[in-house]
Amino acid sequence: MTTVLDRDRSKTPARMAPLAVLPVFFKLDGRKAVVAGGSDAAAWKAELLAATGAEVHVYAEELEPAFSALLAAGSAAGAFVYHRRDWDDDIFSGAAIAVADAETDDEAAAFFEAADAAGVPVNVIDKPADCGFQFGSIVNRSPAVVAVSTDGAAPILGQAIRRRIETLLPPALAGWAALARDLRAVAVDKLAAGPQRRAFWERLVDRAFGAAPDIGAAETLIREAKSIAANVNVTHGRVTLVGAGPGDAELLTLKAVRALQAADVILFDDLVSDDVLELARREAKRMLVGKRGGRESCRQEDINAMMVSLAKAGKHVVRLKGGDPMVFGRAGEEIAQLQGEGIPVSVCRASPRRSPWLRHSAYR
Repeated sequence: MTTVLDRDRSKTPARMAPLAVLPVFFKLDGRKAVVAGGSDAAAWKAELLAATGAEVHVYAEELEPAFSALLAAGSAAGAFVYHRRDWDDDIFSGAAIAVADAETDDEAAAFFEAADAAGVPVNVIDKPADCGFQFGSIVNRSPAVVAVSTDGAAPILGQAIRRRIETLLPPALAGWAALARDLRAVAVDKLAAGPQRRAFWERLVDRAFGAAPDIGAAETLIREAKSIAANVNVTHGRVTLVGAGPGDAELLTLKAVRALQAADVILFDDLVSDDVLELARREAKRMLVGKRGGRESCRQEDINAMMVSLAKAGKHVVRLKGGDPMVFGRAGEEIAQLQGEGIPVSVCRASPRRSPWLRHSAYR
């Protein structure tokens, strides 16, 4: 008999914690965008909007030198249309988005009210009270784009977060993201929805954090898609044993985080913290299989059987353990059974240099 334990609901995090703002990404290619003001700050927003392919209409009686230079240089993706006059209510007709750099609070409020009345999303630079949306700090690996928002409360913190993310995402990721976009139709045409497509995309993702794609990368992936499609009866399940360390999510290795974000099913112990589980992808099924003294617990043989069954069904299973998975975790028994069933298994251990549990002599 297999027993799957549910955590106390009072301790279980919501699948989505409260959000200060909704992160969305506008498609602006070929659409009208409005920018009011001729300052350097307005120029930066105009350049950003034009980079998306928008037709940016600029309204200002005077332009700062940087803005004049921008209009003279033009944009590789979008276009600029300069109107040498102040804005009025008529400028919002047909606009998809509106931005202003207002000199006074009254002008900021007036611009917001006019755009809002016209049903146009609006941002007034450095005036959070007069914004329907905020621009995040951007990490550009287009078509992969990451934006960081602090809801206007701490822009400097947002910039610091962006810098940290920049170090984690190699510039070569842009090439892989573009290749993924180009191969999307191939995946849909040649591969069945579900395990086949997931196996294909995981092969691409495995390469995405390394060197830039070479000239033959697309052909290689197309051949792999054909190979996956040919093995229609073959599942591609696997198991990753992950150590959650002492419980602090910030101490997880990047490899552990990537495993959690690629998992279909997570079998976790009772000592694993909610913060660690929060790093898993939203669609992953979470199953508590911890052993607890004095309370109903999963037997080890049931856990082993569950991993085998899920992996044979084509799932990527993460066995998430507190501490190091190879210390007091019966990982050897789990690995032996998985290998005996022909299931690929890998281990992602907690880092001894980062885990205070493993620095203690009892865990050496």
